[in-house]
Amino acid sequence: MTSSYIFLTPPGGSSATVNETRTIRDGFTLLGFLFPWAWLLAHRLWLHAAAAFLLQGIGGALMDEPGLGPAGAAIMLGVNMLVGLEGQNFRIRSLAAKGWNEDTLIAADTIGIAEQVYFADRTGVAASDDTAAPDWDNKARSNSPHGQATSLGLFGFDGGR
Repeated sequence: MTSSYIFLTPPGGSSATVNETRTIRDGFTLLGFLFPWAWLLAHRLWLHAAAAFLLQGIGGALMDEPGLGPAGAAIMLGVNMLVGLEGQNFRIRSLAAKGWNEDTLIAADTIGIAEQVYFADRTGVAASDDTAAPDWDNKARSNSPHGQATSLGLFGFDGGR
């Protein structure tokens, strides 16, 4: 099954080495689902971990009260689902706030394949410094008036795709 991997480069530099680049799989994390606040602590997301711990404590206390068990279970399940589904995004946003740059997103079957594709592209660019980069700018779009561009990746309204 194909997953998406986000590559982040450290702040202050555009050419990162293998040891400096962080690769994060964008998707569900089972350990984050099973152990939400511990997983958040392991990834140094202190505020998120404190909030998850507090909410799970409230959920556990509600489960002990007669008649409020389903509400407590729903809170605990909600925290687990949130961290399981959005935990990797929390990591990416935390690194971006510290100045890390989101370099690229690569879809691959394994993290090894994604890293091979990413770093093969980087060595190819570094090896061919004397070649000119192609001009990818869309000249037709630059002449269009403001407000005519599509948003959210939707198709344009001019009948074309």
